[in-house]
Parts: sequence; C-alpha cells; structure tokens
Amino acid sequence: MAQSVQRTTTGNKRKARPSGDSEPSGSPAKRPKSHTARKSTGGKPPRRPPNAAPEVEPKKGRRYRPGTVALREIRKYQKSTDLLLRKLPFSRLVREIALDMTTTTNGEMYELRWQSSAIQALQEATEAFLVHLFEDANLCALHAKRVTIMQRDIQLARRIRGPWGGVS
Repeated sequence: MAQSVQRTTTGNKRKARPSGDSEPSGSPAKRPKSHTARKSTGGKPPRRPPNAAPEVEPKKGRRYRPGTVALREIRKYQKSTDLLLRKLPFSRLVREIALDMTTTTNGEMYELRWQSSAIQALQEATEAFLVHLFEDANLCALHAKRVTIMQRDIQLARRIRGPWGGVS
C-alpha cells in the first residue's frame, strides 16, 4: 500500500498516513472490506449438453451505398417488358371509375362487363403514359439543376404537353 508523507509549511515531516485517508487522526479507523467467497468458474464457459444446437448469429445483410440499389433497379426495369402495376388492383380501379361514369337517364347505375384484353390494353396505355410523363418530369427537374422530381415538375411537363399530354 502506498503511503504519502505530509509536510508542514516549515518543511518538517509529520506522520505518514495511507493515501486516500482523509479522516482526522482522532476518528475511528476504517474497517476493511469484507471478502465473501464467490464461486469460481475457472474462466471456462458453462458446458452445454451434447445434443444442444450450436448458437448461430443471424447473418447481417449487405449494406449498399446510397444510390447503388436505385441504379440497379433502373437497369432492371429498363430491361424488362412486363407490367409494373399489379393487374387486380388496376382492374378494380378501372371498374370503379367506369361505374362512376355510367348512369342512365333516370339516375340508375348499371354495371359494365369487361374483357380481360380490354383491361390489359388500358393498363399498357396507362403505364406507357406514366413512363413518358416521368421522363419529361425528370427533364424538367434536371433543367432546374435538381435530381429529385417534384410535383411542380410533373405539372410543368403536363402543361408543356398540352391537351394531348394529360391536361384537360
């Protein structure tokens, strides 16, 4: 145990006390800490039964830099020719819009019957229109020195196209 020697202002040595002892000399001494017996494992991990499955940590997924996955998706969708919108939700939307537009003279509604090829043709035309609209909106965003398409880019693209470009 290290002991520190305290000196008075005149330089004479006073009595040596253990360091960290801040009590005055007249107070009772500190009791030593009680040491309780602890079970020692000897530094070995606990044994597992032989039939236990080994612990497997979940494998962390690969984290790509921002933009890498987006560029990969762009290349993927430019190569493919399949439809991007799901067929059943698009079909429900077409039927709902058609139901809103069809009323007889006395105010009754009647349901239209649709061929699957008619809905497929509508979906092809819709997707072609939207892809072309987003291409034009991207050009508008690039002209404004941005890379993010905003609502105003789509509005400008539709306005420039005129009545055949989506403006009624």
